[in-house]
This record gives sequence, C-alpha cells and structure tokens, in this order.
Amino acid sequence: MKSSNSSTFWDFGDEKEDSIHRIHSYPAKFPAFITAKALRYAEENGVEVGTIADVFCGCGTTAVEAKKNGKNFWGCDINPVATLIARTKTGNYRDDVLKRYFSAVKNRFCYTRTTGEDCAEINDRIRYWFDEKNIEDLMRLKRAISMEVPSRSLYRKFFLCAFSNILKPTSRWLAKSIKSQIDPDKPRRDVMRAFASQFALMRKANEESAFSADGKNVRIVKRNFLSIRPKSALADLIVTSPPYVTSYDYAEIHQLSALWLGFVSDYRDLRKNMIGNKYGIKSLLKSDIEKLRGTGRTTYDDLMKVDRHKAVSVARYFLDMEKTAIKCQNILNSKGMAVFIIGNTRYKGTKIDNAEYLAECMKRSGFQDIEVNQRKISSKTMTPYRDSIGRFTKDPTERKVYSEEFVVAGRKK
Repeated sequence: MKSSNSSTFWDFGDEKEDSIHRIHSYPAKFPAFITAKALRYAEENGVEVGTIADVFCGCGTTAVEAKKNGKNFWGCDINPVATLIARTKTGNYRDDVLKRYFSAVKNRFCYTRTTGEDCAEINDRIRYWFDEKNIEDLMRLKRAISMEVPSRSLYRKFFLCAFSNILKPTSRWLAKSIKSQIDPDKPRRDVMRAFASQFALMRKANEESAFSADGKNVRIVKRNFLSIRPKSALADLIVTSPPYVTSYDYAEIHQLSALWLGFVSDYRDLRKNMIGNKYGIKSLLKSDIEKLRGTGRTTYDDLMKVDRHKAVSVARYFLDMEKTAIKCQNILNSKGMAVFIIGNTRYKGTKIDNAEYLAECMKRSGFQDIEVNQRKISSKTMTPYRDSIGRFTKDPTERKVYSEEFVVAGRKK
C-alpha cells in the first residue's frame, strides 16, 4: 500500500459547488468536487469510465456529479430519506410544470381541512416535536401535494423533498444541531411560508443545474448494498463514503422525514441493517470474531477493555466493511477503480483506524495499487469543532472531532 500525506490534490475543488447540492440538509456530506477529482484520478491512471457507482449514495452527491460529467450512474442506500433526496437531485424538471404544480398545491392547501383519518396517522413522536398548529398545517400541505401532484411522477418526489426539508425548521428541533434536541425558545415558523421559500430555492437550483436536459442514465435503488447480487458488473469507477463507526445516527437525524413521509411508523426501524450503528447488535459468535484480522482485531481487543457493547458494534462494522470491499470488487468492470472517502474515529481514548482497516480489507479482497491519502476537511459548514450541545462551531476552544479524512483508492485486478 502506498501512502501520501503531503499531496493537496484531494483538499480543495477547482470550481464553486452547484446549488442543486444544497436543496436538502444532510449530515456528513462530502464535497462535490471529490467525485470530479476521483474521475480525473481514475482516467489519468488508465481507467475508461462510462459508469460511476456509489454504494452508500446518501443524498446523491456522487450521482449529481457523475451526471454533470457525462457519466452514467448506479447507486444504492438503505435510507429511504436519502434515496428520495438523491432521486430528486438527479431528476429532469420542466420549470413551467413545477410552477403549475406549486400554484395548484398552494391553492389546494388554502381549502383543505384535516380529517379524523389524517389525525390518526400522527403518532406521539410527531406530537413531541411539533405544536398543534404546525401539525395541522403540515397535514394539509401533505394532503394538497398528494391531491395535486401525480403519485408516480418525478414531480411528486420533488415536492415531497421540499416538504421533507421544512420539517426541522417548522418543528421544535434545535437549529443546526446534529443531535435530536428540543429548543424550548424556538419561535413557530409558518408552514406554507417555509414551503414557498424551499420551493423557490429548489426551483432556482433546478434552473441552474448544468445537466437538466442531459440524457445520461441514473439508477438509484433503496437497498442494503450487502444484500445486492448483481448478475454482471455495474461500474468502472466507485466513489463512495461509508458511514463512520461511532459517528452519526442517521435514523435519529432523519426521524421527522421518515415519520411524516410514512417510511416507518417507528423511526428506530430505520436502524435495521444500517452499517456502523450501535443499535440492534446481537452478540457475535466466536467464529465471527476470529474473522477479524490486523487492525480490526487489535481495535476490538482494545475496546473490550473499556466497553464490551461498543467493541461488538465496531466488530460488526469492520466485518461489514470486509464484505463491502469484496462486493465492490464484484461490481467493478475489469481494471476498474474504487475510491473511498473515510474518516477515523475515537472512543474513550481508543483510536478506531477505519482508513487503515479499509485498506487492509481492499488488499485482502484483491485490490491492487492501493493508495491512502490524507485530506483536510475543507467544507466551511463541516468544521472540525462541536459545541457542548453538538452544533458545528468555528471556535477552536471547543471540542475537536474530525479535522481530516482519508481517500483510499485501489484498482481491480
């Protein structure tokens, strides 16, 4: 394995990020330029790239950039909120149709009243986060969308994505917090005004997108990548960012959207089969632990001294990452390349070297020419500091978390 800590190739982009990337909030979103850099890196190393894949596609950053660069795209994610955002970002929308649907939804909202059936759908978790007035208005807005925008059209996804992104602003959720906390002093925000503002932002981003008339094929599926059994190779280049173990709980962060959009009745169900979360982890068999090698086994043994449950969770994550490396080999065409963006974490003084372990997994699964490059976290919003309640801050006296991450790349034999 080659390692280069001095290169700045992966640190910064060459152009301003397109506004389509900002139509919906999403935690730990890697910079859009990473995909363009990975494409350039792959082609300079002799990879002929027709299709790019992202096996943890999240909100669709790689999908947008693949289409923008004239490449086909295949991606998957187990999170239905993520795939809704990703599909919306990569859709082709006519501006006149968007305006017509918005006008119809707005008019319908004015005349819609909630019913007993609507109220029956509202569970205690939603009532915990919203006041009664905004619950009623959100029900009216959701009904208006369902009545005016065809259910199977891409335009329905556009409007539901807009609906999803106004849920935290119109709730009691503490602004800009990555933890689920109530702000008792948060002023109530009008639902329809928030929706109109969100629609205007998304409509403008759609107009500005450089690929709105592009005919490239984009396929995004809501699946657990480890459960996929493709009959043939899917891509020439993989650009992806696996979840960081001990980091974000996506089920908790996306609970409002998941509940309001009916993806689950209990947001905790989203955690099932998610890689790297601490919930629902059963005790591993001795035979499972024996599969851990190198950095994985050392980390597990160190964590067992401080927290047995966390050790088991990290072991499961490592074992799943081993399977991920193997499956990435399987979906790549001959001489294809995989580029992973991953960060290291720490728990109670124990370093969890995700990048090193991933590189080891890639080597064992048959990747060659593996290179590990450190990159600075260059996003202005993704600062390396958090305050006492989990919000991003630029204050260097606060708790420092991730100030760098790693780009791990390798070629299929």
